[in-house]
Amino acid sequence: MLKIYKVRSASPIDFAAEELKKYLRMMMPEGGDVKISYDSTATDGFRLGLLADFGLDTSDVSDPEKDDVIYIETDTRGGIIAGANPRATLIAVYEYLRKNGCEWLLPGVDGEFIPMLDIVPVKLRHKPTVRHRGNCIEGAVSQKIMADFIDLMPKLGLNCFMVQFQNPIEFYNRYYLHFRNEDLRVPEPITKETCIQLTRAMECEMDKRGIMLHSCGHGWTNDPFGIDSSLAWNGTDDDVIPKENLECMAFVEGKRGFYHRRPANTQFCMSNRRARKLFVNYVADYCEKHSNTDYLHIWLADDKNNHCECEACKEHSAQDWYMILLNEVDAELTSRGLDNRIVYIVYEDLTWAPFTEKLNNPDRFIMMIAPINRDYTKSMGEPDPTLKLRPYVKNNLILPGSLQEFMLYVREWQKIWKGDIFAFEYHFWKHHQFDLSGLQIAKRLHEDTAAYLGEGMEGMMQCGSQRGFFPNGFAFYTHARALFELDVPLSELEERYYSIAYGEDWRLFRDGLKKLSDAVPYEYMSMDHAKKRKGAYYNPDMKPRIDSLIPLADELLALVREHYNSDHRVRTVIVRLLEKYCEYIKLLSVALGLKAVGKNEEARAAYEDIRAYLNKIEPEVEQYDDHSQKTGFIRQIMDIDEPEVFRYQRID
Repeated sequence: MLKIYKVRSASPIDFAAEELKKYLRMMMPEGGDVKISYDSTATDGFRLGLLADFGLDTSDVSDPEKDDVIYIETDTRGGIIAGANPRATLIAVYEYLRKNGCEWLLPGVDGEFIPMLDIVPVKLRHKPTVRHRGNCIEGAVSQKIMADFIDLMPKLGLNCFMVQFQNPIEFYNRYYLHFRNEDLRVPEPITKETCIQLTRAMECEMDKRGIMLHSCGHGWTNDPFGIDSSLAWNGTDDDVIPKENLECMAFVEGKRGFYHRRPANTQFCMSNRRARKLFVNYVADYCEKHSNTDYLHIWLADDKNNHCECEACKEHSAQDWYMILLNEVDAELTSRGLDNRIVYIVYEDLTWAPFTEKLNNPDRFIMMIAPINRDYTKSMGEPDPTLKLRPYVKNNLILPGSLQEFMLYVREWQKIWKGDIFAFEYHFWKHHQFDLSGLQIAKRLHEDTAAYLGEGMEGMMQCGSQRGFFPNGFAFYTHARALFELDVPLSELEERYYSIAYGEDWRLFRDGLKKLSDAVPYEYMSMDHAKKRKGAYYNPDMKPRIDSLIPLADELLALVREHYNSDHRVRTVIVRLLEKYCEYIKLLSVALGLKAVGKNEEARAAYEDIRAYLNKIEPEVEQYDDHSQKTGFIRQIMDIDEPEVFRYQRID
């Protein structure tokens, strides 16, 4: 009988012991029980604790809360599994299991690969490539989707998750109202109160694993002024703004009110002292009530060129007003004795560094850069000497269009900011949908992680769907593992993932998927979004290549039929996901082909065939692919407009 001893008690270590027991018993089902107990003096069995508990080297742990250094030294009966903090101990358990052949390819129990074999000795000490490794809620989510995703995160080495808004009902509604699939799935509206309960339960699952909680972001330009931030990006009339707070709204395009009817896109008048006071007190009150938040994100509104144009606001740039606001937040938190850490954002108009202001207490803050307008067809690349900083002209800005150009502005910020910086990225927001193989976006992720590391970044958080696993999860796997161990080449990550996912014929599956993106490359698929114009997909020369998708998909389907069932559940699941994906590709090929030759009305009709198929298979693939995200992406290609960003009913 194997023994597991916890040398100290902490929720992630307690959970780590249970996970180690579960997977050891799965690996050796006839090996007898695995007993867990607490013993700070244990000298045999598996001992789980912190590096300091075992007198291990901590010289490279400058901040134990952020630095997830792991240490493993085991034989076939036990040994030390430790981390710099309790979360790192849990990650160390998963790394120990990975070294013994386990792997997690998809969220949920069907995504696990747990071999049946005897354990082998492991010796490893590792400091992750970067500190901040995580994701942010986006797209459409259910509670099950969230629970499985959170469970997957530390198994792949991720350590933080962000919940946008005080109440993330925007994202839950996108799932539970079954947007664009109402005919087959009856909407299941939830209240704001229910969503808050679901969020608290989700936070507890994060806490159990030691996952650092990042909170809020957008919404601060609404809630302090009596506007419900859960209205988010939905079209809303100005009459929901309390009359006494209309003066707090930014004066843009000749009026105060919602910017293009979107609450989340509406700035506030930062020269208005009363408005700033409402903002600052609201943030401080939130901090007092939510002590479990590890990092509070204080962002301004979404969108660009939408800051207040009143005479008083003209005295400073938007980014200087932002610094003034953050300093006032810091002063109020200090006066209340609160030590909350604040994340501030370099995004849209705030891409430009401030001219006169800076943070008074940098120890409280972390900088996050968000290059939402960048081109995802390439990473940093070779230096381009022709790129230059554009002048700051309030509300008349042209934002950088490439990662390399964006970094010119970040370097200006780095002249006044010497603390931690991490990237808020969008590979899984929509850009992964343009990659027909999943291999191109994985390559971009690996390249971008290296590029950011070279620029002094301490990590990456993905603002993207929690369901980027269709036709498989290799791109997401690359995102996580590159942040954890960038020194492992992409080719090794690819072989590990594909060989476990598809077995000994994995190269045939990999090559078959690659042929799809070779035929219709990422550069073409993402063109409309890069150029921001309709008609970008008109290209008759592309028609033969688009038509070739159907026979290529049929080749993959023949391979699927040869490997339809497997001794390993995860392989059966992934192969059958590929089956459904190939059918989707064939339907997409028809619509794209029509679009390429200018038959736009027929292409729009073909979209309905795609949607009907996606509607049908949604219950089978909903854990792996975001239906509302995918249908929205195809609608944009087909130039099918919607009057609002999302036409959800409101639950008051």
